[in-house]
Amino acid sequence: MTTYAIPAARPTGFGVLAFGLLLGAYFGALTLVSGWKFTVDQFSEFWFYVLPLAAGFGLQVALYTRLRLLLHQSKDARAVMATSGTASTAAMVSCCAHYLVNVAPVLGATGLVTFATQYQVEFFWVGLAFNAAGIAYIGDKLWKATKEHAQCAHA
Repeated sequence: MTTYAIPAARPTGFGVLAFGLLLGAYFGALTLVSGWKFTVDQFSEFWFYVLPLAAGFGLQVALYTRLRLLLHQSKDARAVMATSGTASTAAMVSCCAHYLVNVAPVLGATGLVTFATQYQVEFFWVGLAFNAAGIAYIGDKLWKATKEHAQCAHA
């Protein structure tokens, strides 16, 4: 009976990398659209939404990496990644959709500007909800796979 532990360094590293890349994308895109001062002002005002969204995304990536290592590229792991990736993408779109306010006037979409401005905080909450759903889903899959792995190791 041989059991092995999956090291936590790799999933943690990928999670931290995803967290940093998401924040980098946030700061990069917003700075390109509206400038550094606006970006800093927006982050100062909404950091308590932005950081949890980025952390949730990083956690999803870490959980997926751990699951993938456990399942060794099985068909189940790919299905989990597709679902979690969709949830993360939806969270990011929800998170950043209100920044369309900055480019929508150029596109002539004044209705979109009004909508995005009016519901900016709600977009953050929707993003956080999608993040939580993704974490819960992949966490459940990881929990079940870990239990199954433990049963196989003892057999």
